[in-house]
Amino acid sequence: MIVHKPRIEVSVATQRLVLWDGIRQLRSWPCSTSKFGLGYTEGSNKTPLGGFVIKEKHGDGAAQGTIFKSRKPVGQWVPGTVTADDLVLSRILWLDGVEKRNANTWQRYIYIHGTNDERGIGRPTSHGCVRLKNADVMELFELVPVGTGVWISE
Repeated sequence: MIVHKPRIEVSVATQRLVLWDGIRQLRSWPCSTSKFGLGYTEGSNKTPLGGFVIKEKHGDGAAQGTIFKSRKPVGQWVPGTVTADDLVLSRILWLDGVEKRNANTWQRYIYIHGTNDERGIGRPTSHGCVRLKNADVMELFELVPVGTGVWISE
Protein backbone atom coordinates (compact mmCIF):
# COMPACT_ATOMS: atom_id res chain seq x y z
CA MET A 1 0.00 0.00 0.00
CA ILE A 2 1.31 3.43 -0.96
CA VAL A 3 1.15 5.79 2.00
CA HIS A 4 3.34 8.64 0.78
CA LYS A 5 3.19 10.29 -2.60
CA PRO A 6 4.88 7.84 -4.99
CA ARG A 7 7.73 8.92 -7.23
CA ILE A 8 9.61 7.30 -10.08
CA GLU A 9 13.34 7.44 -10.70
CA VAL A 10 14.88 6.33 -13.99
CA SER A 11 18.63 5.76 -14.20
CA VAL A 12 20.08 5.90 -17.70
CA ALA A 13 23.39 4.48 -16.39
CA THR A 14 21.81 1.34 -14.93
CA GLN A 15 18.74 1.16 -17.23
CA ARG A 16 16.46 0.74 -14.19
CA LEU A 17 13.15 2.33 -13.26
CA VAL A 18 12.50 2.45 -9.53
CA LEU A 19 9.18 3.23 -7.83
CA TRP A 20 9.53 4.89 -4.42
CA ASP A 21 7.03 5.48 -1.63
CA GLY A 22 8.74 8.12 0.47
CA ILE A 23 12.12 6.57 1.33
CA ARG A 24 10.92 3.01 0.73
CA GLN A 25 11.65 1.33 -2.59
CA LEU A 26 8.47 -0.43 -3.71
CA ARG A 27 9.54 -1.90 -7.05
CA SER A 28 12.45 -1.87 -9.47
CA TRP A 29 12.30 -2.93 -13.11
CA PRO A 30 14.79 -3.00 -15.99
CA CYS A 31 13.99 -0.36 -18.59
CA SER A 32 15.29 1.01 -21.87
CA THR A 33 16.08 4.62 -22.68
CA SER A 34 17.13 6.06 -26.05
CA LYS A 35 19.72 4.41 -28.27
CA PHE A 36 20.38 7.94 -29.60
CA GLY A 37 21.53 9.24 -26.22
CA LEU A 38 20.28 12.12 -24.09
CA GLY A 39 18.79 15.40 -25.21
CA TYR A 40 15.89 17.78 -25.48
CA THR A 41 15.60 18.62 -29.19
CA GLU A 42 12.33 17.92 -30.99
CA GLY A 43 12.78 15.05 -33.46
CA SER A 44 16.10 13.91 -31.93
CA ASN A 45 14.69 10.64 -30.52
CA LYS A 46 16.82 11.32 -27.43
CA THR A 47 15.70 10.77 -23.83
CA PRO A 48 15.42 14.01 -21.84
CA LEU A 49 16.80 14.34 -18.31
CA GLY A 50 15.44 16.01 -15.20
CA GLY A 51 12.09 16.39 -13.51
CA PHE A 52 8.74 15.40 -15.00
CA VAL A 53 5.20 14.58 -13.98
CA ILE A 54 2.86 11.97 -15.39
CA LYS A 55 0.36 14.22 -17.14
CA GLU A 56 -1.88 11.53 -18.67
CA LYS A 57 -2.34 7.78 -18.46
CA HIS A 58 -3.70 5.74 -21.38
CA GLY A 59 -4.66 2.10 -21.75
CA ASP A 60 -6.59 1.36 -18.56
CA GLY A 61 -8.33 -1.98 -19.01
CA ALA A 62 -6.66 -2.79 -22.35
CA ALA A 63 -5.24 -6.28 -22.86
CA GLN A 64 -1.50 -6.80 -22.51
CA GLY A 65 0.09 -6.26 -25.92
CA THR A 66 -2.53 -3.76 -27.13
CA ILE A 67 -0.93 -1.60 -29.85
CA PHE A 68 -1.44 2.16 -29.47
CA LYS A 69 -1.15 4.78 -32.21
CA SER A 70 -1.74 8.37 -31.09
CA ARG A 71 -2.72 6.86 -27.72
CA LYS A 72 -5.66 4.96 -29.24
CA PRO A 73 -5.85 1.13 -29.34
CA VAL A 74 -5.44 -0.07 -32.94
CA GLY A 75 -4.61 -3.77 -32.63
CA GLN A 76 -2.97 -6.55 -30.69
CA TRP A 77 0.69 -7.57 -30.75
CA VAL A 78 1.44 -11.26 -30.32
CA PRO A 79 4.66 -12.01 -28.39
CA GLY A 80 7.30 -13.40 -30.72
CA THR A 81 5.95 -11.51 -33.73
CA VAL A 82 8.91 -9.82 -35.41
CA THR A 83 8.33 -6.34 -36.79
CA ALA A 84 10.64 -3.47 -37.69
CA ASP A 85 8.15 -1.06 -36.13
CA ASP A 86 8.79 0.49 -32.72
CA LEU A 87 5.39 -0.25 -31.19
CA VAL A 88 3.86 1.45 -28.15
CA LEU A 89 2.16 -1.35 -26.23
CA SER A 90 -0.03 -2.14 -23.21
CA ARG A 91 0.02 1.15 -21.25
CA ILE A 92 1.16 4.76 -21.69
CA LEU A 93 2.32 7.15 -18.98
CA TRP A 94 2.72 10.47 -20.83
CA LEU A 95 5.40 12.71 -19.32
CA ASP A 96 5.44 16.50 -19.04
CA GLY A 97 8.71 18.29 -18.27
CA VAL A 98 8.74 20.63 -15.27
CA GLU A 99 12.07 22.33 -16.01
CA LYS A 100 13.05 24.89 -18.65
CA ARG A 101 15.41 22.42 -20.35
CA ASN A 102 12.75 19.69 -20.74
CA ALA A 103 9.62 21.85 -21.07
CA ASN A 104 8.94 20.45 -24.59
CA THR A 105 8.68 16.83 -23.35
CA TRP A 106 4.87 16.80 -23.63
CA GLN A 107 5.01 18.01 -27.24
CA ARG A 108 7.72 15.40 -28.01
CA TYR A 109 5.37 12.58 -26.90
CA ILE A 110 7.83 11.15 -24.38
CA TYR A 111 6.17 8.21 -22.61
CA ILE A 112 6.84 5.36 -20.26
CA HIS A 113 5.32 2.47 -22.22
CA GLY A 114 5.43 -1.22 -23.08
CA THR A 115 7.31 -2.48 -26.13
CA ASN A 116 7.46 -5.20 -28.76
CA ASP A 117 11.25 -5.32 -28.19
CA GLU A 118 11.29 -6.82 -24.70
CA ARG A 119 14.67 -8.45 -25.42
CA GLY A 120 16.12 -4.92 -25.67
CA ILE A 121 15.01 -4.00 -22.15
CA GLY A 122 18.03 -3.32 -19.94
CA ARG A 123 19.93 -1.61 -22.79
CA PRO A 124 19.46 1.80 -24.47
CA THR A 125 17.29 0.76 -27.45
CA SER A 126 14.32 3.18 -27.48
CA HIS A 127 13.54 6.19 -29.65
CA GLY A 128 13.44 8.61 -26.70
CA CYS A 129 10.79 7.10 -24.47
CA VAL A 130 11.35 4.94 -21.40
CA ARG A 131 10.35 1.39 -22.30
CA LEU A 132 9.36 -1.34 -19.89
CA LYS A 133 8.35 -4.96 -20.38
CA ASN A 134 4.59 -5.09 -20.95
CA ALA A 135 3.74 -6.83 -17.67
CA ASP A 136 5.93 -4.31 -15.81
CA VAL A 137 4.34 -1.20 -17.34
CA MET A 138 0.90 -2.63 -16.55
CA GLU A 139 1.93 -3.09 -12.91
CA LEU A 140 3.43 0.41 -12.71
CA PHE A 141 0.30 1.91 -14.32
CA GLU A 142 -1.84 0.54 -11.47
CA LEU A 143 0.52 1.85 -8.77
CA VAL A 144 0.86 5.52 -9.78
CA PRO A 145 -1.68 8.29 -10.27
CA VAL A 146 -1.59 11.17 -12.74
CA GLY A 147 0.66 13.84 -11.19
CA THR A 148 3.32 11.37 -10.00
CA GLY A 149 6.78 12.87 -10.13
CA VAL A 150 9.43 11.29 -12.37
CA TRP A 151 13.17 11.95 -12.26
CA ILE A 152 15.37 10.79 -15.16
CA SER A 153 19.10 10.95 -14.41
CA GLU A 154 22.32 10.00 -16.14
